[in-house]
Amino acid sequence: MAHLLGAESIRLEYPTRIVFDSVTIGINEGDRIGIVGRNGDGKSSLLRMLAGVQSPDRGRVTRRGGVMVGVLDQADTLDDATTVSATIVGDRDEHDWAGIPLVRDVIAGLVADLPWDASINTLSGGQRRRVALAALLVNEWDILALDEPTNHLDVEGIAWLADHLRRRWPKNAGGLLVVTHDRWFLDEVSTATWEVHDRIVEPFEGGYAAYVLQRVERNRQAATVESKRQNLLRKELAWLRRGAPARTSKPRFRIDAANALIADIPPLRNRVELSRLATARLGKDVIDLVEASVAFHGRGVLQDIEWRIAPGERTAILGPNGAGKSTLLGLLAGTVTPTGGRVKRGKTVQLGILDQTFTDLADIASDRVREVLARTKTTFTVEGKDLTPAQLLERLGFAREHLSTRVGELSGGQRRRLQFLLVLLAEPNVLILDEPTNDVDTDMLAAIEDLLDSWPGTLIVVSHDRYLVERVTDQQYAIIDGRLRHLPGGVDEYLRIRANDHSLIGSGSGVSGVTTETGSDADGASHSRSSALTPLSSADERMVKKEVAAIERKLARIAEQVSAIHDQMAAHDQSDYQELTRMMESLARLSTETAGLEERWFELSERLNESLL
Repeated sequence: MAHLLGAESIRLEYPTRIVFDSVTIGINEGDRIGIVGRNGDGKSSLLRMLAGVQSPDRGRVTRRGGVMVGVLDQADTLDDATTVSATIVGDRDEHDWAGIPLVRDVIAGLVADLPWDASINTLSGGQRRRVALAALLVNEWDILALDEPTNHLDVEGIAWLADHLRRRWPKNAGGLLVVTHDRWFLDEVSTATWEVHDRIVEPFEGGYAAYVLQRVERNRQAATVESKRQNLLRKELAWLRRGAPARTSKPRFRIDAANALIADIPPLRNRVELSRLATARLGKDVIDLVEASVAFHGRGVLQDIEWRIAPGERTAILGPNGAGKSTLLGLLAGTVTPTGGRVKRGKTVQLGILDQTFTDLADIASDRVREVLARTKTTFTVEGKDLTPAQLLERLGFAREHLSTRVGELSGGQRRRLQFLLVLLAEPNVLILDEPTNDVDTDMLAAIEDLLDSWPGTLIVVSHDRYLVERVTDQQYAIIDGRLRHLPGGVDEYLRIRANDHSLIGSGSGVSGVTTETGSDADGASHSRSSALTPLSSADERMVKKEVAAIERKLARIAEQVSAIHDQMAAHDQSDYQELTRMMESLARLSTETAGLEERWFELSERLNESLL
C-alpha cells in the first residue's frame, strides 16, 4: 500500500520530562489507527506532530506530495461570531454544496436538528462539537487526525460517526488517526492500535479487543508487569471473550492463547452474591418512581415514569442530549421535585453521586491528597481483601508522589479518580454515575470498572460510552419522548428505535434543502406510523407470539451449539489449523443466523408492544 506520511526518529521534550525519544512510525493508504495510552503520555502530541500542527524537537515528519490532512482538536476553536451555515459551508451558495453527496450526508447526520442560521455562541457544548466535526468532514481529506472526536456526542452521534468513517474511503484508500477513550468506537473504526507509553509508540494489530488480547499475551510472556495490572487486564479480557461475538471475531492471532489466559478466570460478577449483599445492606425498598412527571415552565420533560429500583440493580439510562436524563437522576437524588406522581425512597438508602463537575472537590482544593484520605475510613473491601485508601488510589493510577499534591493542582483525570474514590469511601449503597468517563483514559476506565464489579450496591449509570454501559450494567433503559422504556436488546435496540423515529419524522428540520433518503415524504411517514400502530387481530397476535416463542427456542439451541464449539476449540489440537478454521467458519455462520433471528425477534416484539398501546 502507498505511503501517506511518517515520522523518522522524532523526539519531543518538555522542561520536566522527555515525551518521545527516537520514535519512527508510518501511515499507509487504508490504515485506520486508534491511539491509546495513559493521560499525559503524549497521545495528542503525537497526533499534532504527525498532522503538522506541532514540530518535533528532533527528527522529522515526512508527507507524500499532495497529501491533505484534516485535524480535529480537543479544544473548541469555533468562532462565536459566525453562524452554523458559515462555519460548515462558508459563503458557498446552497446549489454549490447541496449537490455533493458527502456534504449532504454529513449535514444530515450531525446537524440536521440545528437551525441553519443559528449563531455559534447560542449552541451547547455538544452542538458545538457536532458543528466542528461537520465543518471538518464536509471537506475531502487524504488523512483525518481526530483528537477525542466523541467528546460531548451522544450514543447516536457516536454510532453515526463510526459508520461514516467506515464508509468514507474505499478499503485501501485514505488514512485515519484517532485518539479516544471510547473503546467501542475504537473497535468499530480501527484496524490497528498504537499504544503510547514510556517514550515509545508500540503498534498492535486490530482494534481495542485485539489490542487487549495481544497486550495480555505480551505481558505474560515478558513477565515484567506487576501482578495487579496483569490481573486487571485478564479480567478485562474475560469480559471481551464472553461478550458479543463481534468482539472476539476481530483478533487475528491464535485463539488458543486467549483461551489459555482466561481458563481460570472466574465470572465477571457473581450476581447472586452481589444481590444478596445488596439486599442485606439496603433492605427490599430502594427508590420507587410512581407515575412521576416533571415539567419546567409549562414544558413537560418526563411523563408518568414508573420505575421500581431493586437492591443490586445495575442499570444504564440512555437518551439523546436534552432528553431528560439529568432530570431523572435529580428525581432519584431528591434534587428535583416531581410535578406529578411521587418518589418513594427506602429508609436505608444512602446515595453516592459522581457528577460531571468537581463541585464536591472545591472545598478541599487547598488540601493535600494525603490529608483528604486521612479523614476517610481506614479500609475498603474489594473482592474480599481490605485495602487502605492509599492502596485504592494507587490501584486507580496514582503514584506515591501524588499523595503530597494539593487537590486543586491535580489534572482533570486525577481529580476524576479522586472524586470517584471519595464517593466509594463514603460507603453509599446506591451509586449514581453521571458521565464517569470524562477525562479518564482507557487503563483507568478498566480500573474503575474492576472496582465496580465487586461493589455490592445499586448502580445507576448515565453515559454515552457504550463500552462502559455494556461492561458494568446488566440492563438498559432509554428516555424516549419523556417516557422511560426498557431495552431488552440493549444499545443496539435503542439505536434501532431512534433510527426508526428519524425515518418517520425525516430530517432537515433545521437545514433547508437537506433531507435524508428516508422520511422525505411527510404523508408517507404519517402513513407508516399509523400502519405500525394498527392493533393486531387476536389471530395475528397468536401467530406473532407463536413465532416469537419459536425464535427463542432456536436462539437457545444456537447458543448451545456455540458453547459446544468453543469447548471443542479449547480441547482441540491447536496445530490442526484446518479443523480450527472449520470451527471458526461454523461460529461465523451461527453468529450471522443469530443476528437475523434477533432482528426478527425485536421486530415482532415491537409489533406486540405497539398493538397493546
